[in-house]
Amino acid sequence: MLLETPRLCLRRFQPEDAAAFATYRSDPVIARYQSWTAPVSLESAASLVRTFAGGEPEQPGWFQYAVGLRVDRCLVGDVGVNLHENRMQAEIGFTLASERQGQGYATEAVSAVLQDLFERRGLHRVSAECDARNLSSARLLERVGFRQEGRRPDFTWIKGEWTDDLLFGLLADRWRQLTTQT
Repeated sequence: MLLETPRLCLRRFQPEDAAAFATYRSDPVIARYQSWTAPVSLESAASLVRTFAGGEPEQPGWFQYAVGLRVDRCLVGDVGVNLHENRMQAEIGFTLASERQGQGYATEAVSAVLQDLFERRGLHRVSAECDARNLSSARLLERVGFRQEGRRPDFTWIKGEWTDDLLFGLLADRWRQLTTQT
């Protein structure tokens, strides 16, 4: 177990996660604002799961946490962290199965990762970006403390259209302020 919350375990991906991973990443609603195209085959999912399982969370580059329920370790989503080479900043991204949305799981998982990045690992800054139409993700980022730092109009060409990107940032000082207030 890498990180735990009252309801979730954030862990390495395991081969048995491939089917659940393929299922939620094949959902057109989930894939709409993401870089991949649905459906995701079981073979592609298994290959990605193997790649994710070999990642190192303390090393620069992307590491993907498997987000599972503590009660049965069932995979419900993933949180990715792209640690910068200076190990002082990172980018974060997240995906949650549609049937698990609206229950606070994504907020809980992202908060656990941020707590680890800021409090244990001592990062200075974490950033995130999302498609401007993805209001749920933007609200989640703001809920956990991120501030919107910008908007890039018609910045990303994806799935046959130009989209605006929202840019978010969270500094360690703000994280400390927010977590000492609660």
